[in-house]
Amino acid sequence: MSKLTTAAKRMLLGRPFRSDSLGHTLLPKRIALPVFASDAMSSVAYAPEEIFLVLSTAGVSAYLYAPWVGLAVAFVMAVVVASYRQNVHAYPSGGGDYEVATTNLGPTAGLTVGSALLVDYVLTVAVSISSAASNIGSAIPFVATHKVLFAVVAIALLTAINLRGVRESGKAFAIPTYAFIFGMGIMLAWGLFRIVVLGEDLQAESAGFQLKAEDEHLYGLAFAFLIARAFSSGCAALTGVEAISNGVPAFRKPKSRNAATTLLMLGSIAIVLLMGIIILAQKIGIVYAHDTDHLVGAPDDYQQKTLIAQLAETVFQGFPIGFFFITTVTALILVLAANTAFNGFPVLGSILAQDRYLPRQLHTRGDRLAFSNGILFLSGAAIAFVVVFGAEVTKLIQLYIVGVFVSFVLSQTGMLRHWTRLLRTETDPAQRSRMHRSRVINAVGLTATGVVLIIVLITKFFAGAWIAILTMVSIFVVMKMIRRHYDSVARELDEHEWDGVLPSRSHSIVLVSRLHLPTRRALAYARATRPDTLEAITVNVDEADTRALVREWENSDISVPLKVIESPYREITKPVLDYVKRVRRDAPRDVVTVFIPEYVVGHWWETVLHNQSALRLKGRLLFEPGVMVTSVPWQLSSSTTRARQVGEINAPGAVRRGYGDRV
Repeated sequence: MSKLTTAAKRMLLGRPFRSDSLGHTLLPKRIALPVFASDAMSSVAYAPEEIFLVLSTAGVSAYLYAPWVGLAVAFVMAVVVASYRQNVHAYPSGGGDYEVATTNLGPTAGLTVGSALLVDYVLTVAVSISSAASNIGSAIPFVATHKVLFAVVAIALLTAINLRGVRESGKAFAIPTYAFIFGMGIMLAWGLFRIVVLGEDLQAESAGFQLKAEDEHLYGLAFAFLIARAFSSGCAALTGVEAISNGVPAFRKPKSRNAATTLLMLGSIAIVLLMGIIILAQKIGIVYAHDTDHLVGAPDDYQQKTLIAQLAETVFQGFPIGFFFITTVTALILVLAANTAFNGFPVLGSILAQDRYLPRQLHTRGDRLAFSNGILFLSGAAIAFVVVFGAEVTKLIQLYIVGVFVSFVLSQTGMLRHWTRLLRTETDPAQRSRMHRSRVINAVGLTATGVVLIIVLITKFFAGAWIAILTMVSIFVVMKMIRRHYDSVARELDEHEWDGVLPSRSHSIVLVSRLHLPTRRALAYARATRPDTLEAITVNVDEADTRALVREWENSDISVPLKVIESPYREITKPVLDYVKRVRRDAPRDVVTVFIPEYVVGHWWETVLHNQSALRLKGRLLFEPGVMVTSVPWQLSSSTTRARQVGEINAPGAVRRGYGDRV
């Protein structure tokens, strides 16, 4: 790495952390709440909006059912929070739903949970950032017309912040998260106070509009399906709850108790905000539609604001600072909500990589003790979804929550088996009573999440959920193939004992292009290995050059014979490869060592000008059994000058090997 590259990296990420400083990056509850709970809390910014959008299909009168739908969502959230409090106590190692399902239901169930959560984390980023773009677009028209660009830039910034480490990202996100909670609490309390206590008639800007309903006369099963679809969209508020169970290792001790407390705070705040927004939106008469063309009575140039923006504008009428504050903190919390995924996805990816279901690179920590490769992979996948779906929340949310409810159901099933297994051997009455209580809570959680999953699959499958399901299946298959590969390699390397039999003879070959210093060093090094046979070979691609080399070789003091290999098509790699194969065929028990002189250069552009033939040849020789390839470096002046200038160790992995940035 150049000094410029290193300086840019340090400016972006900061100085590297030593491995033994990992404990100092653990989170207290006040920081853990914004890190892990921002997703669940911020979902109240779009979950109520989605409930109103679905109900608008049946006209404004269907809004009467919005509080009941919200109450059902709140009930499920309370049940899930109570259930996951059992999870964090029983499995504090950070595996979360994946560990619970794998331990109690088997590897296939665990891998299903893993693939579902990976997809859901990616969609969490895409939905949250897209919703942030919509909210900011309510106040800034430029963002509304460039939502994709805004979303991509926001994801890139989040990636940079998270690459600096969990603790640093938590500190950066704490103020906006608490500002959102405070601002929403003030808005809801003041709005309801003005309506209920002061008796003021607050009306939203859209209160006088009517809806061109797709069908105002829904009855029976059709109306029940509409309510179920609204409920499934509202259940997006539950996403992020599972992130705390995956992130228990990031908490300070006592980890389980702190995680359970944070989970309780998360659930309580999210439920209050969810119900408050739905009730206040209904009281001020907000009318919300998929498209402004469906709004009867709206001006031709009317730009529909988000539900939260309309609430803030109505409650803080005459106080524009309040409106802009709510709009700003809502956009910020939606951007930061993606941080839940940026903390959950890399940890889960690391665990899956440790179990050999994902590439091992996802298991290693970067310079700042964050799982850098997982963070980069998540951001890339989220950007792809944002671009493909145009940063439209309504489109993305149809793919959403399927994965998280698959993991909910399998996790709660696994917890039931966990408590049942422990009850078979536990004899202490107090412990048995606690286990029975926990099993009942998880049973209720399984029932509630199972019902929601069925509703989600029925109501959202053809609306786009099939894309998420297909992605989960694809990831499941890929992870199975990765595990099969790693297992195959392990068997291949372990199944045969080393017999200790050495090769009968050593045959060394030095590749020669010219008789210069690198060639002489390669010959000296090859001679120092004391081979049984030592020879030099050159490929005849230019008759005049080859004749000159042979004459120079014969007139030199070199005693090693030089062989000339003909190449009628002016190739280098294939003639050398054929010659090595011929040597191996004539003496199968010999080991052949090929010495290749290489230049060590100081600039990237010099690499393009040198060593290309050597790289191609090495790439082919590596596949030949019984053949060893040895590079003999010759440092050019540019490399030695660079070595004196750099003054610090910047090789890949230098920090993890303990060098850090030092002379």
